[in-house]
Amino acid sequence: MNIHAILLGMFLICLALLGSCGDWTRQDDLLTLEKEDFRHYVDYFNQMEDENILQAIPNAEAWEWMEANIPLFECPQKNFEEIFYYRWWTLRKHIKDTPVGYAMTEFLVDRPYADQYNLISCALGHHIYESRWLHDPQYLEEYVHVWFRGNDGQPMEKLRAFSSWTADALYNKYLVDHNESYLTDMLPDLVREYHDWENDRRLFSGLFWQHDVKDGMEESLSGGRREQNARPTINSYMFGNAVALAKVAAIKGEKDREAYFQAKADTLRHLVQNYLWNPESGFFETVKENGEFAGVREAIGFIPWYFNLPDQGYEEAWKHLMDEEGFLAPFGLTTAECRHPEFRTHGCCSCEWDGAVWPFATSQTMTALANLLNHYEQDVVGKEDYFKLLERYVESQYYRGRPYIGEYLDETTGFWLKGDQERSRYYNHSTFNDLLITGLVGLRPRADQQIEVNPLLPADKWDWFCLDNIPYHGDILTIIWDRTGEKYQKGQGLTVLVNGKKAGHSDNLERLTVQADEAG
Repeated sequence: MNIHAILLGMFLICLALLGSCGDWTRQDDLLTLEKEDFRHYVDYFNQMEDENILQAIPNAEAWEWMEANIPLFECPQKNFEEIFYYRWWTLRKHIKDTPVGYAMTEFLVDRPYADQYNLISCALGHHIYESRWLHDPQYLEEYVHVWFRGNDGQPMEKLRAFSSWTADALYNKYLVDHNESYLTDMLPDLVREYHDWENDRRLFSGLFWQHDVKDGMEESLSGGRREQNARPTINSYMFGNAVALAKVAAIKGEKDREAYFQAKADTLRHLVQNYLWNPESGFFETVKENGEFAGVREAIGFIPWYFNLPDQGYEEAWKHLMDEEGFLAPFGLTTAECRHPEFRTHGCCSCEWDGAVWPFATSQTMTALANLLNHYEQDVVGKEDYFKLLERYVESQYYRGRPYIGEYLDETTGFWLKGDQERSRYYNHSTFNDLLITGLVGLRPRADQQIEVNPLLPADKWDWFCLDNIPYHGDILTIIWDRTGEKYQKGQGLTVLVNGKKAGHSDNLERLTVQADEAG
C-alpha cells in the first residue's frame, strides 16, 4: 500500500470519528429543555455550604458532571424542581473513587461500623434504584462490583450486614438500561448471596428472621436489636430477590434455575400472606419469636407491595396510610402508626424507628404505593394521595430555609433530629428522583420494547411539566404534559418523544403505551 492510500485511509477514519463526535454533540439538539436553564440551582447549592469533605467529584465539577449524567425536569411548582436537582447534587457527593472502582457512601463522615472505604450496605437497593437513571453506568456498575468482588475478588466482609434487595434492584436497573450482559454476569454472585441468607436467616417455617437493627430500623416498636423476628422487610426482600433471579435465569435460558427461584418466590408469597398478615388489624405485621403478632402497624407493612408480592384482596391495609391516627403526619409518613400507645416513646435523637419520619421508609412506601396504583384494582387510595405525600416529602427536605436531606425528622414540626450533626448532612439513605420519574411522571420501566407512561399527577395540579434527557433502552426519552400546547409547542396533552421524535400522544393525563420504534 503506497503512502497516498495510507493517508487517504487515515483521513477517512478521522472523518468518521469527527462524524461520531458530531452526533454526540448534537445529542442536546434532541432535547426539549436547555441544560443551562438549570445551572443556577447548582450555583446556589455550591455557595450555600462549606465543602469540608470532597470525594470523586467536588462542587467545582458538580455542574459539569450533572450536565453529562442526569435527566432534566421542569414544572410550575418550583420546590419539586429544586429538590430534584438538589438530590442529584447530593448523590454526586457520595461517589467515591476507591482502589477497586467507583463506590458510593451512605455517610460522608467515616463511620466505625462501615466496611472498607466507609461503605455501608443498608441502602444499596435505594442507591441502585436512584442511580439507574444516570447516563454513565460506570459509577453504579463499579459500585456493585466493589460490594460483590472488591475484596480480592470476593464480597466485601459486611455485604450482608443489613437486609438486602440487591437482586431485585439490579433487575430493575436492567429494565432501564437493557444491559443484559452486566445483569447475567452478576447472576452467580446474586445466587450465592441468596443462599447465604437462607443459610443463616431462615426459620423452620420457611420465613426469614431479622434483628430490627440489621434492617437499619433499630429501636422499632415491633422488634429489638437481638430479637429474631419474622419481619415483613426481609421476607419481602427475599421474595423480590427470588423473582428477580428467576427472571435473570430466564434471560440466560437456564430453565431449571428459573423454575427453582420462581418456586421459592411462590412459597414466600404464600408464607407472607398466611403468616404475616394479621386479619384482626388488617395489616402485614412482624411476628415475634413466640409466634405472636407484634401488635403494631408499622410502615414496613407496606413493603410487600414494593415487590408486588400480595395477591388482590389485601388492599384494606392502605386505608391507614392517609389516616392522621395512622401514618399521615404534617411532615410526612410516620414509621409506626400514630395511634399506638408507644409511639415516639424511645427518646429523641437516638435513631429510633418508633414513629418519626425516615426518608428511607418514605421511599419504600411511596414506591409500594406507585405499584399499588399501577397494578391493583382498589379504591382505597388514589393519585391525589400520591401527590399529597410526595409534596410533603418535598417540603420536608428543607432545613433553615435551604434544601437538606438528613437521617430522620420530627413528624409534627419537620425538624431534622440530627440536623446539626455533621454525620447527618447529605445522608444518602433514600430515593427521591426515582419516585418522581417512575411515580409522579410515571415512566414504568419494562423488559419489552414498549414505553409505558402512567402519570400519578392529578389532572388539576399542573398545567405543564417536562421530564427530558432520560436514558432508556439506549434511547433518550422526553415526557411532556402541556395542557394547552403553548408551553412546549409539541401539541396539547401528554406526549412521549424518543430521540426527539414523537412516539406517542394522549389528549389526557392518563396511561400511555407506545412502541419505541414508532417515533417519527
